Amino acid sequence: MSNTNILIKKMFDAIAPRYDFLNRSLSLGQDIYWRRIMAASIGGASNLLDVACGTGDVAFEIAKRYNNRIEIYGTDFSEEMLRIAKKKGSVKDCNNLFFVAADALLLPFADNRFDAVTIAFGIRNIEDKKRALKEFIRVLKRDGSVLILELTAPENRFLMELYMLYFKKILPVVGGLFSKNFQAYRYLPDSVMKFPKSSEFVKIMEQSGFKKIKVKRLSLGAATLFIGYKG
Repeated sequence: MSNTNILIKKMFDAIAPRYDFLNRSLSLGQDIYWRRIMAASIGGASNLLDVACGTGDVAFEIAKRYNNRIEIYGTDFSEEMLRIAKKKGSVKDCNNLFFVAADALLLPFADNRFDAVTIAFGIRNIEDKKRALKEFIRVLKRDGSVLILELTAPENRFLMELYMLYFKKILPVVGGLFSKNFQAYRYLPDSVMKFPKSSEFVKIMEQSGFKKIKVKRLSLGAATLFIGYKG
């Protein structure tokens, strides 16, 4: 693990108790809707891997939507995130949901293991995105799908100005005061700004081996859902 990844891991361990609040803040509460769109786009998977699962919100949403018919593994490199995920009350009602500590670049699963891989608000925090995508390809079955939900910058100029005002001026102050971690609330908005444009990220997905890639822009471009398939 690189020094940058070690620092990011420590940051996420530190903000884990406030992570759900952080997601609500970053998205102005829209992340709940976005996760539902993501879950509804999975299709007929019988098993699924949720990478960078954080406190488990995506995994719980999928388990609830499909009435525990899908075997779900949630992985994260932050032990604190997983500790909180395992303590959530809904875990007791999800007998097909398992949490495992793992690095997205070195997943502890066999080749061709899963029907689908999901990752929400996590790919931007991975330095070597192409390597992570190739790891997703490895654990996917043939014709399996990857669903990547990520915060993105709106392309509309007026919306972009409002977005920048919120992300650069308001969020770091409010989030820092609530979480007592000003560094995290500076890093996370910056990581959204540095995320590749949708067309550029699609090229990275294609170079990693994904086919038939679809792009769904949500909430006027504040988030984007990328869906690709293993050939």
